[in-house]
Amino acid sequence: MSKFLMTPSSKLLGLSSSLIASSVRSFSSTPTTASDALLSLLKDPTLTEWPEDDYSTNEPNFQVFDPASPTTILAEVATRDPKAAIEKCSDALPAWRDETTAAHRASLLTKWSNLMGENADDLATIMTLESGKPLPESYGEVNYAKAFLEYYAAEAIRPTGAGGGFMVPSPFPGTDGGPKGQVMALQQAVGVAGMVAPWNFPLAMITRKVGPALAAGCTAVAKPSELTPLSAIALKNLADRAGIPDGVFELVTASTESTPAVGTEFCTNSIVKKISFTGSTRVGKILMEQSSGTVKRVSMELGGNACFVVFEDADVDEAVNAAMLAKFRNAGQTCVTADRFLIHSSVHDEFVSKFVAKMKTIKVGPGIHPDTQLGPLINVAGVQSITDKVQAALEEGATVYEQISLPEEGSGPHFYPPTVLTNVSSDSDIWKTETFGPVAAIRSFETEEEALDIANDVNVGLASYFFTKDLSRAFSFASKLEVGMVGVNEGIISSTATPFGGVKESGIGTEGSPLGLKEYLETKYIFMKTGK
Repeated sequence: MSKFLMTPSSKLLGLSSSLIASSVRSFSSTPTTASDALLSLLKDPTLTEWPEDDYSTNEPNFQVFDPASPTTILAEVATRDPKAAIEKCSDALPAWRDETTAAHRASLLTKWSNLMGENADDLATIMTLESGKPLPESYGEVNYAKAFLEYYAAEAIRPTGAGGGFMVPSPFPGTDGGPKGQVMALQQAVGVAGMVAPWNFPLAMITRKVGPALAAGCTAVAKPSELTPLSAIALKNLADRAGIPDGVFELVTASTESTPAVGTEFCTNSIVKKISFTGSTRVGKILMEQSSGTVKRVSMELGGNACFVVFEDADVDEAVNAAMLAKFRNAGQTCVTADRFLIHSSVHDEFVSKFVAKMKTIKVGPGIHPDTQLGPLINVAGVQSITDKVQAALEEGATVYEQISLPEEGSGPHFYPPTVLTNVSSDSDIWKTETFGPVAAIRSFETEEEALDIANDVNVGLASYFFTKDLSRAFSFASKLEVGMVGVNEGIISSTATPFGGVKESGIGTEGSPLGLKEYLETKYIFMKTGK
């Protein structure tokens, strides 16, 4: 067993405590300031400057760190007043919703997207430094994030989009025997939307929410993660430069200590009519409960624990290639990451052998290095969680089939080595709960029925993947999986034009696709008497 696995939890936890303590140091409130080290890497350093606003607070600033080098301070960020930001969005709502054409809203979203493309280098650099993900993945996210703005710019002007609805003759006859009037159904913007975004996709998870909201005629206030606020600040600056009117898109940054208060304000403030949250199931339940007092509409994209099934007739090489992407993208820190691997016994050994061979080629290191393929985890708490789960799985009979050695440049406290566990019990914590790290838990199965039972035996249902050449099985198995999204012979399934959402405790509502726009619209029925 590797030294990493044998590291006593107490020793790792002691190291974590000192880092966590240093990461929450704060100073008296000053304007948000990026470090010289960060600014020197940017073509346009002003992207990190906080836009002018009137809702700053007297709370201490909080610090943002580089996960690859957690003693490196990237910036000090000010905490903002969520109530003031909400009121600003409320003031801007009538003009944006009622006096701005869908075509004009679309043009502004397009300009915003174009500016993201023009500033892709800086956006990717900022994202990599504060989130840890490799630069190629950050560039990919910039393109993904800007694509949501482009997509919803187009949706804004479609007849079935924000201006959609219908008008038909009344089914009720008048005294002359003809229709008594006209029946109309209008789709109108919900109002002010409050949004809470995660750290693992600090740009895309904001534009996936803000894009449809603004296209529909809503105004929006977003709260980025306290771990990755700089990407959101840059995004807000570009929105302002694109001409998005003041108050239409506002940003609230807050420290770890202040974050619960922001969520509470979003959920309990009667001005806010819609909540959209991406994050853990635990926090999502809290926000749903808080939102019930004002009966808000909610969209919740919560935790996953995706199963990756390989049947006996699958193309094993194709499955291995897809598994590498589904498992190790963003160091396994995505809600649709493949965590549980179910491999038919007849191809189990072949799959594991080929998967491990590819895993050994992964280049681990700081994301800012151009050849890095897998970066650090976001914080020490993430490392500790995985360490505990792996240790518990081993005590329950699992085997470390392979764990690659970390190179010197990837040996910091936030790095965890890519690991394959076999003989994993379906009752173990690492199988039952989301891993959020570069560990593949693998077990075999014998029958399709067994695979389905094991795959569905969790309380979440966001995504699943499976590989087969049997077309009949493909349709049947996909329909029986208790998830919101299924990849058949494919490991990456998200796009702007497709619905993203889960079932069970993985959430409520849909993002992406035309359905994502509907989340920010409500239907009004009007009966207009025109006959006798």
